[in-house]
Amino acid sequence: MKRIYNSEEIELKWQRIWKEKNIFKVTEDKDKPKFYNLEMYPYPSGKIHMGHVRNYSIGDVYSRYKRKKGYNVLYPMGYDAFGLPAENAAILKGVHPRIWTLNCIKMMMEQQKRLGLSYDWDRYIASCDENYYKWNQWIFLKFYERGLAYKKKAPINWCDNCGTVLANEQVIDGKCWRCESEVVEKELEQWFFRIKEYADELLDDLDKLDDWPEAVKILQKNWIGKSFGTGISFPVDGMDKTVETFTTRPDTLFGVTYMVLAPEYYLVPELIAGTSKERAIKEFIKRVKKKTRIDRMREDVEKEGIFIERYFTHPLTGEKFPIYIGDYILADYGTGAVMAVPAHDQRDFEFAKKYGLPIKVVITPPDKQLKSEELECAYVEEGVLINSNEFNALSNVDAIDKITKHLEKIGKGGHTVSYRLRDWLISRQRYWGTPIPIIYCESCGIMPVPEEELPVVLPDDVKFTGKCNPLETSLSFVNCTCPKCKSQARRETDTMDTFVDSSWYFFRYTSPDCQSLPFDTEKANYWMSVDQYIGGIEHAIMHLLYSRFFTKALRDIGLTNEDEPFKRLLTQGMVLKDGSVMSKSRGNIVDPGDIIEEYGVDTLRLFILFSAPPVKELEWSTEGITGAYRFLNRVWNIVVENLSIIVGNGEKKIDCENLDELEKRLLSRINYAIKKVTDDIERFHFNTAISALMELTNELYKFISEKGLKEKGMVNSVFTSGIYRLIELLSPFTPHIAEELWNMSGRDGMVSTILWPSYEPRFLEVKEKSIAIQVNGKVRGTILVNEMDDEETVKEKAKSVENVKRFTAKGIKRIIYIKDKIVSIVAEGN
Repeated sequence: MKRIYNSEEIELKWQRIWKEKNIFKVTEDKDKPKFYNLEMYPYPSGKIHMGHVRNYSIGDVYSRYKRKKGYNVLYPMGYDAFGLPAENAAILKGVHPRIWTLNCIKMMMEQQKRLGLSYDWDRYIASCDENYYKWNQWIFLKFYERGLAYKKKAPINWCDNCGTVLANEQVIDGKCWRCESEVVEKELEQWFFRIKEYADELLDDLDKLDDWPEAVKILQKNWIGKSFGTGISFPVDGMDKTVETFTTRPDTLFGVTYMVLAPEYYLVPELIAGTSKERAIKEFIKRVKKKTRIDRMREDVEKEGIFIERYFTHPLTGEKFPIYIGDYILADYGTGAVMAVPAHDQRDFEFAKKYGLPIKVVITPPDKQLKSEELECAYVEEGVLINSNEFNALSNVDAIDKITKHLEKIGKGGHTVSYRLRDWLISRQRYWGTPIPIIYCESCGIMPVPEEELPVVLPDDVKFTGKCNPLETSLSFVNCTCPKCKSQARRETDTMDTFVDSSWYFFRYTSPDCQSLPFDTEKANYWMSVDQYIGGIEHAIMHLLYSRFFTKALRDIGLTNEDEPFKRLLTQGMVLKDGSVMSKSRGNIVDPGDIIEEYGVDTLRLFILFSAPPVKELEWSTEGITGAYRFLNRVWNIVVENLSIIVGNGEKKIDCENLDELEKRLLSRINYAIKKVTDDIERFHFNTAISALMELTNELYKFISEKGLKEKGMVNSVFTSGIYRLIELLSPFTPHIAEELWNMSGRDGMVSTILWPSYEPRFLEVKEKSIAIQVNGKVRGTILVNEMDDEETVKEKAKSVENVKRFTAKGIKRIIYIKDKIVSIVAEGN
């Protein structure tokens, strides 16, 4: 395609000027409203990919827009620089993780700067910098003082391939979240953070997050997994032991005929010791632990169990029933022990049938009495109690509370709350992470490293073999002195989970040079919380949940006034090619550098922002790139070819009383474009904002043609105003060409720094029409549409109608707009 202008020359020119004039540097200014805009800081893998380009372009548009709206914008960048890939590079390539990481950061930073991103680079941080991870260690010590950091022996998820422990959240379908190797269980002494102590606040405060995607809040709510139920104690027959269970169905208590324990349940070793089946039980447990978590939980897989030759006593009847270990019970769900009611739970029913265990009906429909021997499946509907002693004839709903209160009265149980959330395991057996600041002394025990000795710095004299924790190979690191008794001691060789680094970095950006604390509290109180956070939904549980926990814990330490770190969250969709996520293995990678070389940065940004709304997946299209390039050429031409009637004349006041029909129409289109682009940027509908700019460009071409301005050499204040507004509105999306055209058209200053244009409602003279909205074939409301509304705007208007919301509460399958006639919606569940 023919080059109309030299994109590289223009882009490098304006990037140099922005840097020289330091226009993106920001400090606290109480005379301006603040706005903290942030993308999730990236892992420095080296070359950026299209997903990065999309993420950064979204954030940059919003930052540039907010500055022009008069906000004091904090828009920083840094790198989540610890992690396993750097350690793997040391093993495979013999390159030290620090060198590998810093080279990757350098490469990535250069590419980000080439995109023209308006970061305040003076606030750059990298989590592998000892001036940063020193404060990870300081925070750990504060958590330790408050009892939020503790060590215990526990079954852990272990990835043999990575040679490290994984948190529950890092095990996806029984596999390592990073390398997808099968995860096995081991028992090790590990360090934990008591995130569970904040479970209720983490759950309750989700209601404060009005501007978070509902899907993310649901994921966090389900992960925290708060359940109200009944705790019931079952004595083990012949032993001074009690098994505690949690159930939401105490109304079925009289139907219990056996119990199932998780293989990892803490009492199992004692319960099976000395039994005739001890060896067989251990073999069964070993086999179960090799299964993936997802396979153990799957409904379509036959459950396995083994009788452990122990019985328990029913707390209300005194009957004795067998205890089994089952593969479908997980130690971290509930208590790890389940009372089995086969007549009223399908999973228990199938297990009982398989192993010949008794089935006892205790709930039956009011009009029919069920019999155990006639059941073909578990009865799980509501009904009345039978075979339940003094609770017979009660509705099962009423019986839940009455039986629970009876258990409380006799000391056998009571109301309780259970959480799926477990404390955060932070220990990692790897080198490239923050050393845990703990010393072990034979005389004094566990000793925290004194604050004045921080940071505990990663040593260089380590061996990367891939077979053990490299820190254990450094005698200069391991051998140390006890800070209390001064005798020989041993340093902790575990490092922290890298999610610790990313759980508070957004605070550090507010004062990256602070030497006395992790961050300056006064500056943090000015900037926090983050007003707009942008990143992938894959971080919904781990990073976002941990960051919320850290913010609350740092508040309780006294470092911040904030309860929540991020006010508004946008989760952008992935970039696809040929229907699949871009990856080397699929051979469908498109290198951003190649596109920039051929078409320029502004074209790439424009395509990325125009091709789909930020929250949707984006399909790569070569035709889309060339289309974006053609549009920028049209913008360039309409300015450059008409400089003679723009330059030197400035922007004249429009004489609104003496406009002809063409001028009135163009003036209306200009004001509509300002309103449309403003509204669409605010709601992150960048694609429709760009569409409005394309329409304005068409109107300008049409106007100059119909008026014959170019041939006559006539100056027209409405046309000139339209050119200036087009450049201003385009500048957040394609800042380089906008700066060049602004400068060429004779305007003072930089378009990046002038205030955003405002529209005048009196010029928004557009015809409106009422159209109907159908949901599943029935009219549920009407909306007003105008001649300038695009299809997506009309659909958004339709979805915002209250009655339509009511009939689409479960979601929308499909929505169709027949122009100027009707919006037809098919709701989920139909």
